[in-house]
Amino acid sequence: MRKILYFILLLSAFTTYTQTNSIKGKVTSNGEALPYTNVYLKRSTLGTSSNENGFYLLKNIPNGKYTVVISSVGFKTKYIKINFSGNQHIVRNFSLSEDNSLEEIVISGTLKPVTKTNSPVPVEVYSKTFFQKNPTPSIFESLQNVNGVRPQLNCNVCNTGDIHINGLEGPYTFVLIDGMPLVSGLSTVYGLTGIPQALIERVEVVKGPASTLYGSEAVGGIINIITKKPANSPALATDTFVSSWGEVNADIGLRYKLSEKTQGLLGVNYFNYPNRIDNNKDGFTDLTLQNRISLFNKINIKRKSNKAFTIAGRYVYEDRWGGETDWEREFRGTDIKYGESIYTNRWETFGTYQLPTSENINFQFSANGHYQDSYYGTDAYDAKQLIAFGQFIYNKQFKETHDFTLGIAYRYTFYDDNTFATFEEDGITNKASVTHLPGVFIQDEISLNKNNKLLLGARLDYNSLHGSIFSPRVNYKWNSRDNSDIFRLSVGNGFRVANVFTEDHAALTGARKVEFDGELDPETSWNANVNYVKKFYPENSLITLDFSAFYTHFNNRILPDYETDSNKIIYANLDGFSVSKGISLNTDITFLNGLAVNVGATLMDVSITENNIKTRQLLTESFSGVWSISYKFNNNFTADYTGNVYGPMRLPLLGENDIRAEYSPWYSIQNIQVTKKFNNSWEIYGGVKNILNFTPAANSINNSSNPFDVGIDTEKNPELAFDPSYVYASNQGARTFIGLRYTLF
Repeated sequence: MRKILYFILLLSAFTTYTQTNSIKGKVTSNGEALPYTNVYLKRSTLGTSSNENGFYLLKNIPNGKYTVVISSVGFKTKYIKINFSGNQHIVRNFSLSEDNSLEEIVISGTLKPVTKTNSPVPVEVYSKTFFQKNPTPSIFESLQNVNGVRPQLNCNVCNTGDIHINGLEGPYTFVLIDGMPLVSGLSTVYGLTGIPQALIERVEVVKGPASTLYGSEAVGGIINIITKKPANSPALATDTFVSSWGEVNADIGLRYKLSEKTQGLLGVNYFNYPNRIDNNKDGFTDLTLQNRISLFNKINIKRKSNKAFTIAGRYVYEDRWGGETDWEREFRGTDIKYGESIYTNRWETFGTYQLPTSENINFQFSANGHYQDSYYGTDAYDAKQLIAFGQFIYNKQFKETHDFTLGIAYRYTFYDDNTFATFEEDGITNKASVTHLPGVFIQDEISLNKNNKLLLGARLDYNSLHGSIFSPRVNYKWNSRDNSDIFRLSVGNGFRVANVFTEDHAALTGARKVEFDGELDPETSWNANVNYVKKFYPENSLITLDFSAFYTHFNNRILPDYETDSNKIIYANLDGFSVSKGISLNTDITFLNGLAVNVGATLMDVSITENNIKTRQLLTESFSGVWSISYKFNNNFTADYTGNVYGPMRLPLLGENDIRAEYSPWYSIQNIQVTKKFNNSWEIYGGVKNILNFTPAANSINNSSNPFDVGIDTEKNPELAFDPSYVYASNQGARTFIGLRYTLF
């Protein structure tokens, strides 16, 4: 009898154990299959993705009540509750609707994946679809249609630049790839090109200091480029276009499998522009000639514990030059013909490893090397930079009210060049700069109730050259029950340790002598930001208004002084203070008839106060506006009209006798594009860029006929000196383009 009872219990246990369930079906949008959509059970490790035809299968589900989540970037997430009670095999199809408001998962504001609505830090999210409305050869140019973000050219000759956020220069913008600090320092000038756009999933933008989480340089804001996951990528994606100026750009993304547990994603970007065009007749190339190739590889390793392990790498080589149209390679570094020639070699590696512990602990790491061999006329600039970074992040949920994060970070920076910036006090002996930057940060996201959140954070870093630096922040968020109203308030402190030659291309040009006025101390700033989001749901449309007001106060700010001596660029800590303040408004309107409108405007005042005298910052507009208007005639044909407009900027002049205008004019760059989709794989697109054919004044490069100042006393007559630092927009005029995209799922 005992054996029979034991057998019944064993059989019962076996039957209970084998009573697993499954759910399968197809995911579509507007009647078309939606591949690589995430389908998972909330608060579990069970999940899958739909295949290239939109079909999914989720099996081995234990009995219980679950919430099935169906999500894909660019589409509204769907939640379905299902009760599995034993050996159920459910067939359920899902249809997702497009979400132009991009209510998706973001990580940049808190270092944790949260929905955009739930983030206490305002994060703007832009999908690859947004950037495809105005295709460009680099992410640097793609950001020109983001409100409050402006790609700024820093040189009329070599066309390098940086990204301004709310009027703050490029060194205040921290650029990340998959959350890792890779594009910074020396690469701020050159590192935003060569990122294969075929691999970009989305771009997250945070405006305002983020030093509490990301440390030095994250003062003006961060741009986080999120690449695709290998499992969610198509087997092959290509995007190639050419322009009437002769530009050729090719992007390739390839998914591959090394084993059952190892998937990879390979990306290649190639850009070439070989034509010497001089439409403004100043004797110099209007657009820098470039030859660039970038290789990207990302590997995801599936572990038994389902914990993350991702490693990636990128290599970039670029050869660019600009100058007199008859310049040749043999003139490099000579005074025969003026040219600026830059060879750049750069490698990067980064990844995330989730420790095999019961607690949620991630180790994130990155390293990069940047090597530059360049000549600016006769002035050589050779530089080498190595950066290694690592951090442990511990995340713990206490009850349902506290989401706690603790991090320990370390950053090593090696920098060496052939300028006086790395000389010993004797001015002769070279000494490379080595900086150690250990730090610890902590934050607690407190859910006061369903409608109120409070985020408290602080960071303490120790710079081996400058000592301890403390940066706290406070974020508050309120939302209505239906999330149609969201209010955010942010207050934080930022800091930045500067190396002028790694960040400001104007310092490299041979046209002016560079001087440091004393030791450069770290900059500090306090920032306050108010953000309000309102959503309306009128019939047949969705309207989102996003309003922000910002204020940043700087101490010890480091600014280039072009005006004290027109033959020099003098760098020093500001003896006073600087303020950046303004308001911005974004409007998204989506109609069911296929029309989508995005309009944004930023009004700001960026000033410098020294000796009780307030002046407007150079190369900073007081007003900027962007727009994107798209109409989908059917599922296969789309028209896009994009553009921007900028108010006047104060420009650097060579004294009171300089004949060039002190302020730039109002100007607008506008583009139009049409796209024809033949099926799920093929797309052809084309259009016109800069349809108004705007270019700066022909005399922007001062005295371009005498670039080596032969026979000129520039001390007595500074206005006669050669000067390419007067630049605010590209000299590239109107041009047509045509491109082809192919996707193999």
